[in-house]
Amino acid sequence: MILKIKKMPSEKLKCLIIDQMHLSIIPMLEELGFTVSYQPDLTAGEVKEILSDYDGLIVRSKLRITEDLLVGNQRLRFVARAGAGVDNVDEAALEKYNIQLLNAPEGNRDAVGEHTLGMLLALLRHIVKADQEVRHYEWYREANRGEEIMGKTIGIIGYGNMGRSFAKRLSSFECRVLAHDIDHTILPDDYAALCSLDQLKAEADVISFHIPFTPANRYLADETFLNSFRKNIWLLNSSRGEIVESKSLIQALKSGKVKGAALDVLENEKLTTLSPEQKDSFEYLIRAANVILSPHIAGWTHESYVKINEVLTQKIKNLLPNIK
Repeated sequence: MILKIKKMPSEKLKCLIIDQMHLSIIPMLEELGFTVSYQPDLTAGEVKEILSDYDGLIVRSKLRITEDLLVGNQRLRFVARAGAGVDNVDEAALEKYNIQLLNAPEGNRDAVGEHTLGMLLALLRHIVKADQEVRHYEWYREANRGEEIMGKTIGIIGYGNMGRSFAKRLSSFECRVLAHDIDHTILPDDYAALCSLDQLKAEADVISFHIPFTPANRYLADETFLNSFRKNIWLLNSSRGEIVESKSLIQALKSGKVKGAALDVLENEKLTTLSPEQKDSFEYLIRAANVILSPHIAGWTHESYVKINEVLTQKIKNLLPNIK
C-alpha cells in the first residue's frame, strides 16, 4: 500500500527516533528527504507530547506503541520497529489510524542464525561447563564427552527469516532439518522439510523456537508440550522468553525429558524485577550445568546494527515513493 503524506509544499517529512540506533540511520533518512530528530532519551510522556509533529516514528523496545499514544495524531504515517519482533506494538491501533507498521527481520536474521548454531554447539559439546572447569584446574574429559549434530534431526518451530537462517547454517552438518510453521504460505527450500507439529514431535532430537510472541503462543512450551515429544530433546530459544514456561522447562530438565537448554531470552529479562517464583526459576537455570544463557543478544551484532538501518530505510523508501 502506498501512503500519501499530507504536507505543505515547503514542509519536509519528519522522523522521530526514540531508541539508541546506529547513527548511520540519520544520513540514510536524510537522503530520503527526512528531517531527523534523534532523541533516544525521551520518556513515554515526552514522546506523546511531540509525536503529532512527525510523519514517522522509529523504535526498538523501550516504549509500547499503544492507542493512547496515537490518539488524536493525524500526521503519523509509519512506525518502524528496529528489529524483528513487534510485540510491543498495538497493531490494531495502527491499523485504526491508518499507520503502517514496518520491521526489519532481514537485518538481524544472519546474526540469529549464527548465534543459535553457536548455542547448539556449545550445548552439545559442554563448552561452557568445560571452560569453567579448566579455569578451576579441573580436567574432566570423560564427563564432558559430547554429542554431534551430524545424524540428528533438528526441529525448527517457525520458519520465517530466523528459522531459515538457522536451517541454512545447519546445512553443512549432515543432519536432517524439519520445520513447522502455522503460516501455510511458507514455502519449502533446500535447507528444511516442512512438516506437521506432530511429525516434528515424533522425530526431533533438538527443537529451536523462531516464532514471534503473541498472546496465543504464550507458554506454548508448557509441561504437556514438552512431554509430547517422543525422544528426550535439546531445547533452544532465541525468539521470545514468554514462549517457554520456565517452571515446565525446569521440570523437564530435572526429569531428563529436556537434556539441556540454551536460552537467549527469558520470561522476564528485567532481572531486578523478578517475582519470587521467577527468581526461584532463574536461580535453578543459572546453577544448572546443562543450561546456557545469553542476554538477548542473538540478533545483536555490530553488523546487524547497520543492516537493520539499511532494511528499514529501504522499506520506508518503498512506502513513500514520492519522496525526493
